[in-house]
Amino acid sequence: MKLYSTNNKTYEVSFQEAVFNSLPQDKGLYMPVEIPRLPDDFIENLHQFSLPEIAFRVADNLLQGIIPSGDLKAIIDDAINFPAPVVKLTEDQYVLELFHGPSLAFKDFGARFMSRVMAYFLREGEKELNVLVATSGDTGGAVALGFLGVPNTLVTILYPKGKVSPIQELQLTTNGQNIRAIEIDGTFDDCQALVKQAFVDAELNEKFRLTSANSINISRLIPQTFYYFNAVAQLQREGKKDVVFSVPSGNFGNIGAGLLARKMGLPVKQFIAATNANDTVPTFLNGGIYQPKPSVATISNAMDVGNPSNWARIMDLFQEDQSAITKLVSGYSFNDEQTKDAIAEVYHLYDYVVCPHTAIAYLALNAWQKQHPQQENTGVFLATAHPCKFPDVFSDEIAADIEIPEQVLELEEKPKQADALGTDYASFKAYLLAEEGTSV
Repeated sequence: MKLYSTNNKTYEVSFQEAVFNSLPQDKGLYMPVEIPRLPDDFIENLHQFSLPEIAFRVADNLLQGIIPSGDLKAIIDDAINFPAPVVKLTEDQYVLELFHGPSLAFKDFGARFMSRVMAYFLREGEKELNVLVATSGDTGGAVALGFLGVPNTLVTILYPKGKVSPIQELQLTTNGQNIRAIEIDGTFDDCQALVKQAFVDAELNEKFRLTSANSINISRLIPQTFYYFNAVAQLQREGKKDVVFSVPSGNFGNIGAGLLARKMGLPVKQFIAATNANDTVPTFLNGGIYQPKPSVATISNAMDVGNPSNWARIMDLFQEDQSAITKLVSGYSFNDEQTKDAIAEVYHLYDYVVCPHTAIAYLALNAWQKQHPQQENTGVFLATAHPCKFPDVFSDEIAADIEIPEQVLELEEKPKQADALGTDYASFKAYLLAEEGTSV
């Protein structure tokens, strides 16, 4: 498997190099030179396979022998060891639950797979691996748990002060060992900018072996394709087809993975990019220009991204053809009041509790289906996080109906451990240079 930079298609690297370097020096993103299509008989018979079996076939198809089959199967069986069920609400609406992993968010798929792939490629005696990650909420917790205790690895997580939920912050800041957290007095975009600048800093790259655990890393994107295939497999068992996925979108890695899955042969009728007030992409998809802007804070905080990194990958998949993108991808945005109303609506209609991100995907699916009433389709909106992570969003009635998982109760007993920095890159660089590694 070879990969190129979205900024220079003649620049090719191996999968291993892309995993560890994360970001090309030209500030593009890595994409596969070839995206092999899966055999038709596999796609038509997805219903016969379990999630780990599907994950192995999809990963093996993309990696093309880079990791021997036996080793790859072991990695997947260890990483993808939790379910992702499709739950029926109505005849034409389902919810794909992606919050059954250790950190209670869909990011567990990417973080757990990536950490094990990195550990597989790391050799004894090599320079310590320094993982830098910016988070708007759920990525950090998934990465922390995915890499906790991984030998010869130090993880540094940057998160925006006051802009993650209390449970999200506990997941970031209570781990210790080889995980450290920095509370940045700014936005997620500020955190992401610091990480990106570090990756192209010659001095830091000379001193450290830097890599990213954000969705800019191609090894995060690959496992996120697994649950799209698995969702279609479950719907095949129900006799459903013409699938439409509504995806809560922030940095656009999630929907990017879905589009990658479709490129590999997954039959998907439409993708819906559902955002909060940070509507850079929906504005573009609905006839505007692509104009990144500063992010604004919302109750769906993991989607508070004004300049989504992975949009470059999506443009690349479509060869920069805006008309082709807008034909397959629709965009909708909703404000906080609409999000709260949707949470209440889903609860009272279906006795089902959704997190604010999931509520936005529900709204977007409803909007698309109302605009296409003559089309038969099976709508699936992605539930990206457990609702317990956002206690302040819910009414007392709904909050009382949320079951708190045991791992959350255990977190509340642990002390917060985080350093504080501003948005100045020089200070962040000095912090990295001054801190001694604490890997295990």
